[in-house]
Amino acid sequence: MQIKLIAIGKTDNPHLQSLITDYIKRLGFYCRFEFEILPDIKNAKNLSQLQQKEKEGELILKKLQSSDDLVLLDEHGKTYSSISYADWIQKKMNAGTKQLIFVIGGPYGFSEAVYARANGKISFSSMTFSHQMIRLFFVEQLYRAFTILKNEPYHHQ
Repeated sequence: MQIKLIAIGKTDNPHLQSLITDYIKRLGFYCRFEFEILPDIKNAKNLSQLQQKEKEGELILKKLQSSDDLVLLDEHGKTYSSISYADWIQKKMNAGTKQLIFVIGGPYGFSEAVYARANGKISFSSMTFSHQMIRLFFVEQLYRAFTILKNEPYHHQ
């Protein structure tokens, strides 16, 4: 199964980027993983929140194939423990999912078209995190999920 993370805008903090890169390298031992960054919307200051979400949504939807399983990282999504998240990943693999795509939206969330296309939503917390921080949390939790599935000592109970 190919797993892909799509996010809007680059990570400008070099410390965060270094940690993200480290976990992406680690993930390479467990799955095919890709992290794609979509460019920030130009002249976003001149757009309403709705217009910005629509433009970001168009960029996101252009990156998808009809067979992709799309999961949004969204504050209103389902929450998992690390172990139940690992079980969920295993079920996706067992179901024969070819490409599992996770998306971190822009500052105002997702357009209605993206919500309509999504196969699910996951929340990492009821707290709000910066869009740059959630990238690190995502790749770390995905790495943790695979170490749980392989019974490796990274995760302690």
